[in-house]
Amino acid sequence: MSVATPPLGRRERQKQDKLARITAAASDLFAKHGVDEVTTQQIADAADIGTGTLFLYAKTKGELLLLVQNAHYADALKRGRAAAAGELAAVDAVLALLGPVVECNRVQVDNGRTYLREMVFGDPSEPHHAAALDIVAQTEHAVASILTEKAGVPTPQAEVLARVVSAIQFLELGVSVNTASTIPQLLADIRTQVAAILPR
Repeated sequence: MSVATPPLGRRERQKQDKLARITAAASDLFAKHGVDEVTTQQIADAADIGTGTLFLYAKTKGELLLLVQNAHYADALKRGRAAAAGELAAVDAVLALLGPVVECNRVQVDNGRTYLREMVFGDPSEPHHAAALDIVAQTEHAVASILTEKAGVPTPQAEVLARVVSAIQFLELGVSVNTASTIPQLLADIRTQVAAILPR
C-alpha cells in the first residue's frame, strides 16, 4: 500500500511560487539581454518581489544564473546519456554525451561562458553552485563509464581521463577566441582532443 505524500503547507507553497517566479524572470531577462546587462533589481521587479527576498534565494547574480542554467544542463546531460547509449565507439559515445551540453552552453554565448566561470570560481557553499558542480561530477562519471564499457579502460584510469575530457570541454567553451565558433566547430575540436587522449 502506497503512502500519499502530504500536501505542502501554505508557507512552502509560497516559497516554491516565489522561486518559480524568480527562475522564470531571470531566465527570460538573461536570455533576452545577457547576464551582464541585467540587474538584480530588474529580476526582482519582473518576479514581483523585493530585492531582499530575491537574495534569500540567490545571493549574487552569478548564483541566479546557476539557478536558471542548472536545470537546462541537467536536461542536456540526460539527453546526452540517451544519445551515447546508441553509439558503439567510445569517442562517438563521449561526443554524443557532450553534444547536448555544448548546445546548451551556446544558446547564449556570454551566459554560457559566465556560467562556466561561476561554476569554476564561485562559492562552493552556495546551493546553486553545489548543484552545478554535481552536474559536472555526473557528466564525468558518465564519461568514465563510457570509457570503461566501450574502450575497456580500467575504472581508475577512466576516472582520470574523464576529468581531462571535462577540462577540454570547459576550455573549448570558455576561451574568448572561441566565442564565434559554431557548435559543429566546437564539437570537432573536442573530438580531436578526446581522440588524442584515449588509449589505442
